[in-house]
Amino acid sequence: MKLSTLKNGARDGRLVVVSKDLTKCTDAARIVSTLQGALDNWSVYGPQLEMLAEQVELGSVPTFRFHEHDAMSPLPRAYQWADGSAYINHVELVRAARGDKVPESFYSDPLMYQGGSDGFLGPRDAIPLKDVAWGCDMEGEVAVITDDVPMGVSEAEAAKLIRLVMICNDVSLRGLIPGELAKGFGFFQAKPASAFSPVAVTPDELGDAWKDGLVHLPLRVDFNGQPFGRANAGVDATFNLPRLVAHAAKTRALVAGSIIGSGTVSNKDEGGGAGKPVAEGGLGYSCIAEIRMIETIRDGAAKTPFMKPGDTVRIEMCDAAGHSIFGAIEQTVEAVG
Repeated sequence: MKLSTLKNGARDGRLVVVSKDLTKCTDAARIVSTLQGALDNWSVYGPQLEMLAEQVELGSVPTFRFHEHDAMSPLPRAYQWADGSAYINHVELVRAARGDKVPESFYSDPLMYQGGSDGFLGPRDAIPLKDVAWGCDMEGEVAVITDDVPMGVSEAEAAKLIRLVMICNDVSLRGLIPGELAKGFGFFQAKPASAFSPVAVTPDELGDAWKDGLVHLPLRVDFNGQPFGRANAGVDATFNLPRLVAHAAKTRALVAGSIIGSGTVSNKDEGGGAGKPVAEGGLGYSCIAEIRMIETIRDGAAKTPFMKPGDTVRIEMCDAAGHSIFGAIEQTVEAVG
């Protein structure tokens, strides 16, 4: 099943059920009007929405054209947005660039930060940037939306409580991160609003690509119209998504509609090295920070600039046949204030 939230002038938008090929949709209002409403009582509304999805495919209910640019993030705001770091290669690169090693605990105890969830950017909304010196970066990720998750849940139990899967652009302001971390109290200003894909899908919609709590498909990141990243989200993950959900719920229950992110999808190259750009035959990167770290390690200084007004990023994931699964996040950086 594929679900989307369309703009209708209200904060939480209008829930629709989308066809598998993303070409048409039908209003879900006769069942439930918002995605959060559906998640609040998934045992009741989930099966009804599944039945509606089947009717969309059969052509037995009225439908209208689905346009991705009309979509908000599936949850335009959420009770919880916590982002982990499943791909330790990303952390290794950041540490190596400054001459540090990754602590052993990072391989058994996930990193996670709590992001702002009171408002997300739509998948085609501009990324507002007030100062280029803030170092605006994209981060291509996979994210899941949960049902209610009890405190202390096991990884196996957490897997059963993942209701929907999305892709994400977790926008970061790299220039603000060092100063905030130096205070010893975590990110805040360095993490502005993130954006999620036009469509969220149930795990079964991914077929064989959903395995061991990961999506085994490349995450396609294009920067200014050129291939930038093709890292596979099912490869080189130290932690899977159920493990990150369980980590988030170690000391607190998570309410239905909580979003847990994978962190930047990052692969090593075939020889176990840091990875090469797509233009050099590698899988590239899901954020600019990684190529800057590699440049620093290799050349002594980073040369690839962070994003500036007018730059564009496109993030998408396709199935084995080349069909878009979630629709595309496509954003342009826009100067503000």
